[in-house]
Amino acid sequence: MLVLVAPGQGAQKPGFLTPWLDLPGVTERLRWWSAVSGLDLVHYGTEADEEAIRDTAVAQPLLVAAGLVSAQALFAEGPHRVRDVVGAAAGHSVGEITAAAATGVLTDEAAMVLVRRRGLAMAEAAGRAETGMAAILGGEQETVVAHLDKLGLTPANVNGAGQIVAAGTAEQLAALAEDKPEGVRRVVPLKVAGAFHTDHMAPAVATLEDLVAGVPIADPGTAYVSNRDGEVVASGAEVIQRMVAQVSNPVRWDLCMETFQKLGVTAMIEVAPGGTLTGIAKRALPGVATLALKTPDDLEAARALIAEHAVPAADTPAV
Repeated sequence: MLVLVAPGQGAQKPGFLTPWLDLPGVTERLRWWSAVSGLDLVHYGTEADEEAIRDTAVAQPLLVAAGLVSAQALFAEGPHRVRDVVGAAAGHSVGEITAAAATGVLTDEAAMVLVRRRGLAMAEAAGRAETGMAAILGGEQETVVAHLDKLGLTPANVNGAGQIVAAGTAEQLAALAEDKPEGVRRVVPLKVAGAFHTDHMAPAVATLEDLVAGVPIADPGTAYVSNRDGEVVASGAEVIQRMVAQVSNPVRWDLCMETFQKLGVTAMIEVAPGGTLTGIAKRALPGVATLALKTPDDLEAARALIAEHAVPAADTPAV
């Protein structure tokens, strides 16, 4: 059974969209999405430097656009093709918007409007206080989470495979650097604008709740696995409600991977800019074939993986 996944913020690199513009129609599509979102995606995906694309309001639309471009190159027939061959889909953080569009919950245009407003709202919320995030590598999950609670930090991303991302104020993160949890190898500060997926993002949630009331929504064409608790969500309206609430709640990617296992995953494809989630899967899901769509050169291998592992959504077991 094949799982399609989409990465979150931090996966972007300068110029990573450049090779995708060689595919027919991609430049025109990106120009249209640029008009829809109010952001020059071609410029930011090809010419902008690392500092420019680190900006939350830029990074998030850029990631969703890249994910959709690569998914549409792989599944040229659209969400109906995804339904025919993909057993389950999920995205990490902002990648949930990519997954929602790929599975037919959102139109491309709605996804680009939503992600642009999400990025702007989260950037604004992050500007209200000096906050940030740090990756914790190693240690037992229960021990790490208890230590973070003692320091007033939130386990904002529980990614599995020995990786948890802590979020909170600058002072709390400084305390973590000085007082690591037992068994932890390293604490790595992340280059992000604020404490995403914590209560610090509550103002952004309120903004998005007002926006999504009028968004056209359909039910997902395949099993959609939610970041909140790893549950499969069959209602498009619930997908969007969970996606909005997730902005201020921890991402439980570990539980998403547990659900993939229960569904019988045998292969995973990560849309562009791929690599982060397949890297985690190699450690957490041994025996599962993985492929990251980094450039169009990866499409042929991805199609071969689909031919070998595709299971229609209708045949995916319930969990």
